[in-house]
Amino acid sequence: MINKTIDLWDKFPYENKGTDDFRPTLDTYILKGDKIRGAVLICPGGGYAFTSFREAEPIAIKFNAAGFHAFVLYYSVAPNRHPQPLKDVSRAMCILRESAKDWKIDVNKIAVCGFSAGGHVAASLGDYWDETYLKDVPGIEIGKNKPNAQILCYPVITSGEFTHADSIRNLIGDNASESLIHKMSLEHNVSDKTPPTFLWHTFEDNSVPVENTLLFAKALRNKNIPFELHIYPDGPHGLSLANEETQESGRGLYPNVATWIDLCITWLTNLFSRE
Repeated sequence: MINKTIDLWDKFPYENKGTDDFRPTLDTYILKGDKIRGAVLICPGGGYAFTSFREAEPIAIKFNAAGFHAFVLYYSVAPNRHPQPLKDVSRAMCILRESAKDWKIDVNKIAVCGFSAGGHVAASLGDYWDETYLKDVPGIEIGKNKPNAQILCYPVITSGEFTHADSIRNLIGDNASESLIHKMSLEHNVSDKTPPTFLWHTFEDNSVPVENTLLFAKALRNKNIPFELHIYPDGPHGLSLANEETQESGRGLYPNVATWIDLCITWLTNLFSRE
């Protein structure tokens, strides 16, 4: 396996709004050999305040075991605001396609995967990969940043009634316009350019209500975008793999929920085999 950390904006402008020296990075989990493979770009959650290690490398290793190259994006969080996370995930997707020959990636089989607020990052890319303002960003090429599929795990989606307020506040601040607030409600912005989607959530999630996933699934159906949806009755927010590897402080072990990763890999393998 080839592991390295890449500065997303090494050759391009990046202004960190925080007081530290943070820069967005991409960790690679590239399988060795000459076989051309699909890839998964992973966006950990953290309420747009941090990025969770439990939703990073353990996920990448699972996709590696299924035969996919994997990448973990450590995108910009508060006090950095929208659209910087969208720029980060767009740049990361471009890096994958720019490096496809060296890394043996099939450029037509790249999925973006996000957890919680990382699900908002991933779904933002699916909705907004061709936004006009991205065309003027050095390092981003519209089309190269388009995901072929998206995987949304207990995602933050809406800025409406069922919002996770802290995530939206960290992303756009306290004084955002009504139009921007509405734009960050991703269920309103699904189009025929949104990619096929795998979604899962738990009914008991008291942090990011299950309605976030249901609203997005309904929007996909309205636009006739194929999706697979799993709602598990039990389990809190932030379960990651829901197994012993990612449980935290003795909590987070839900064997029934842990089935999601195998279901997801089957869905992704089948989707990519048809393309």
